Amino acid sequence: MHGRPRMEEALDVLHAELEVERAAKAELTTRAAWRAFIRFAWRRFATAPTPDSDGLLLQYGTYAFSGRPMFTVDLTRQFDISDDGGEHDHYVQIHCELRYECEPALDALESFNSWFFHDSGEDLDKWLAAMEGHLDPLLARVPSEIDVYDDPV
Repeated sequence: MHGRPRMEEALDVLHAELEVERAAKAELTTRAAWRAFIRFAWRRFATAPTPDSDGLLLQYGTYAFSGRPMFTVDLTRQFDISDDGGEHDHYVQIHCELRYECEPALDALESFNSWFFHDSGEDLDKWLAAMEGHLDPLLARVPSEIDVYDDPV
């Protein structure tokens, strides 16, 4: 893992990628946030060399996490955190949540989720292309809210 940033730097890396997009536009569209997430997804961090230590998740649906229902796209990176003995202790997730006011076109998308894990032998380009297809109806939209945070789970 020599030369890779530490997992603890992942939130700052995602913030920096979003700032690159924000600096280029007046408003951060879903497409711009997705481009930032793609660059973040390709960036490898110092993780254990196991198939589940570094995962990516795209999920969306209508949820009322903040009190009122909103259509939420959650772009997530999950890291496995091990204890001193090398055993799984917990996960840390880095989230970029894009929230949109509910409307029939978004409700029609229903809910969706898909995982990708680095070092699993799967093709990241193929997963990203498939996920972009799911996001296509949203790419030109500007989210009502964007929240970037980390969360131990």
